[in-house]
Amino acid sequence: MKKLWFKAAIASFALVTVVGCNDFGDMNVNPNNPSVPNAASLLTGAERNVGAINGQVGPGGANSAPALYVQHLSDVTYIEDSRYKTINFNYSGWYTGPLNSLQQIINLNTNDETKTAAAAFGSNANQIATARILKAYFYQWITDRWGDIPYTEALKGQENFSPAFDKQQDIYNDLFKEWKEAVAQFDNGPTVKGEIILNGNIARWKKFANSLRLVAALRISEADAAKGAAEFKSALADGVFTSNADNVQYKYLSDLNNENPLYNNYQTNNRKDFAVSSTYVDYLKKVNDPRLPFMASKNILGEYRGVPYGVFPVTWKAQDISLVAPTLSAQTAPINILTYAQILFAQAEAAQRGWITDDAKTLYEAAVKASLQQWMGASYTEDAYTAYIAQPDVAYSAANALERIGTQRWIALFFQGTEAWDSWRRIGFPKLTPAPTTLNGGTDIPVRTAYPTTEFTLNKDNYNAVIARQGADTQYTPVWWDK
Repeated sequence: MKKLWFKAAIASFALVTVVGCNDFGDMNVNPNNPSVPNAASLLTGAERNVGAINGQVGPGGANSAPALYVQHLSDVTYIEDSRYKTINFNYSGWYTGPLNSLQQIINLNTNDETKTAAAAFGSNANQIATARILKAYFYQWITDRWGDIPYTEALKGQENFSPAFDKQQDIYNDLFKEWKEAVAQFDNGPTVKGEIILNGNIARWKKFANSLRLVAALRISEADAAKGAAEFKSALADGVFTSNADNVQYKYLSDLNNENPLYNNYQTNNRKDFAVSSTYVDYLKKVNDPRLPFMASKNILGEYRGVPYGVFPVTWKAQDISLVAPTLSAQTAPINILTYAQILFAQAEAAQRGWITDDAKTLYEAAVKASLQQWMGASYTEDAYTAYIAQPDVAYSAANALERIGTQRWIALFFQGTEAWDSWRRIGFPKLTPAPTTLNGGTDIPVRTAYPTTEFTLNKDNYNAVIARQGADTQYTPVWWDK
């Protein structure tokens, strides 16, 4: 008898399993209806949501919010999101979408009834390891935004429609375990099919997982420094990114169904809802940052002018301000998932904290250089880097190390809104001024997104329990690692 999860998997993906009486052999088996879900299609579908985490759309909706909070972007016409109007954000689409798909891949390749058939899409071990890495990646993104979330009791289908909330600290501890075990699980079997981010390259997947673990370890530096330092050093020893060639991106296509979300906003729908914030543009102009042309477009007068952040009423038009540059808003423009510069900035901060013995200044300068090379491409020159790094507001200062690292990381993480917001929440740099007038009843920049309202109505007991433990369900209750 098929297990409940298997029935749920087939129902959720509208795949009909035809099971005939054993007496009739294969007479009742329809060759056009697969008996198990297509694991390759499940993986491709899940990976298509990776770009949405840093873009403007996705199953959770309003994924531009962190980029607005950290003032990379601002509203152009409807000045609401940069004034924090939306308080409750829905994460259910991430559970029913990519997380569910990844869990099904793990189940299909684990269960004795289905793993032989599932092996047609790559070795069982390689499929499970890939799914575990991505599943942990999605879960980290969710917990970083909402704090305590359904985790151990989630993705159970009919078995549990009202999952309890796990503590963020426990979730992080399990994420470290998942990334480590997944790396060890890869084998030399057939390449995973349907894998569109790294094309099934096992060596790159291992390095990606180790690098994710390194960044996650630094995330808990203020909440559990001992655990963070241990995981950081372990990830570093296991092998992380060593050049821009290791950068991981989600690459969009010349296809209406899989085009860059900002292109969709700017061109397909001709809306131009977001532009580069004046906070960001003004700072890059102040330090003569050579990356500016690769992040922002000039306005109609041929100038770089950011849209005033959170200012209402509107006194400008779209042609007056700088939209996001074509390097990020073209139809096929890729979105960064994790970069070498991020890894170097993490190492620089770890050195400054005494977690590793390397020189913080050397690592910081290498991080800035890697970011310039990443953004400028063929336009990069050593002269440009030398002039840039020598400026008083850019040069490394031991007395202001976290400010320098945090500010440069903020620049480098343009269009990686959640990562930039996470860094800013944790160390407080750069110093940002909230919107002049807000729409959420507060006066500060949000440090969390509130739970979807459905948790209160459909999972009330567990919702009340997590609020009693974590704090009020507002945008100003910090998550565990931010305390």
